[in-house]
Amino acid sequence: MRIGGASPVEIVKRGVARYDLSDPYHVAIELSWKEFALAFLGLELGINIAFALLYLASPGCIANMRPGSFSDAFFFSIETLATVGYGTMAPATFYGHAISAIEIVCGLVFTAIMTGLLFVRFSKPRPKILFADQAVVTSHNGPPALMVQIANGRLTLLTNAVVRLGLVLLEEGIEGHRLRRLHDLALSNATLSLFPLTWTVMHEIDEVSPLAGYDAERFKERDARLVLTIEARDYVLGAAIHDMRMYTADEVLFGMHYVEVVTLDDQLRPVADLTRLSLVEPDPPAYPE
Repeated sequence: MRIGGASPVEIVKRGVARYDLSDPYHVAIELSWKEFALAFLGLELGINIAFALLYLASPGCIANMRPGSFSDAFFFSIETLATVGYGTMAPATFYGHAISAIEIVCGLVFTAIMTGLLFVRFSKPRPKILFADQAVVTSHNGPPALMVQIANGRLTLLTNAVVRLGLVLLEEGIEGHRLRRLHDLALSNATLSLFPLTWTVMHEIDEVSPLAGYDAERFKERDARLVLTIEARDYVLGAAIHDMRMYTADEVLFGMHYVEVVTLDDQLRPVADLTRLSLVEPDPPAYPE
């Protein structure tokens, strides 16, 4: 399993199937559009091939079908499954009527299921949250702060946005067992009533922070990872959206800060250049007091 958006992280689970056929709805929604289309074509072909073989098993059950012609049986199956029925070929025996009746029922169920799945897939809103490629640790009003910059990739408003930032550390207990532990990082701006442009999520690194005393080397040594999740409501669709991004130790930059993304035009309107969302620059040198 790969999670984390643009920079995915591999997670391995043994004893869990990639596609759990006991939960077909979840499988169908989880598939990408390419996988979904291939699955649809595979099911369509499989059903029609199976019924075509059933028609061939009883010669003469379909009127006007050439004896032993798989193509005639296959295309008759497609027409029957779709409840089209052009009239050139038709069931001629009780066996043919029984198989075609079963196929018509299967076609109605298959069409209903695929219609419902297509509606769910199209109606499911995409979050379109843009994440900076790296998190940064920079000075903020004196003490250091961990920052992650995100942006609303839609032209419409997001409302009631809530973010959470977690820190995954590889730790060793007193018994000598190594395990990963998730720490919730306190944020100075965890909620935003309106999210129109950009948002810099910030965690102040003080003496009680799990990141106190960390530098880039220690971050990599502990195999630290950041997990940022966001929930918000799409103002136009009136639907909740969710997204997440994981940052590895190599994607956390120390002594860097984000460049300005939002500027004002000549009419004093805020303009967000989201192509600059991931641009960073070094912090200015610290001067002695």
